[in-house]
Amino acid sequence: MSKAKNGDTVKVHYTGTLEDGTEFDSSRERDPLEFTIGGKQVIPGFENAVIGLEEGEKKTIKIPPAEGYGEYDDKLRFVFDKSQFPKDLELKPGLRLNMQGEGDKVAVFTVVDILGDEVILDGNHPLVGRTLVFDLELVEIV
Repeated sequence: MSKAKNGDTVKVHYTGTLEDGTEFDSSRERDPLEFTIGGKQVIPGFENAVIGLEEGEKKTIKIPPAEGYGEYDDKLRFVFDKSQFPKDLELKPGLRLNMQGEGDKVAVFTVVDILGDEVILDGNHPLVGRTLVFDLELVEIV
């Protein structure tokens, strides 16, 4: 049986949890995740964990922040005036907003707090700075 290698397109089932066991994502109730190894479509630690697996093989891995979503970046925290948002938008902490950047780029921000007329947004990924645990199963090398 062949092993997954750089350049292969693979299908993987996974369950992602935090170190305390809290599940944050899983493909078990849907189609497996399909990606090309080396294509930078998934976080580096996930991609590297699949390399060398054979179809049907399972593995549990821990991914540190450096190989996941990185460390928290204070430069991705912004303060906006409430008047810059549509009046009918119900701003509240935890709300995720897609904001248009340069060209076709879209950035996702989370409302962290609302202080008077100021809205604090955070552009860091919700899993930034966290060690992630994945139960993986290589379903298929396409």
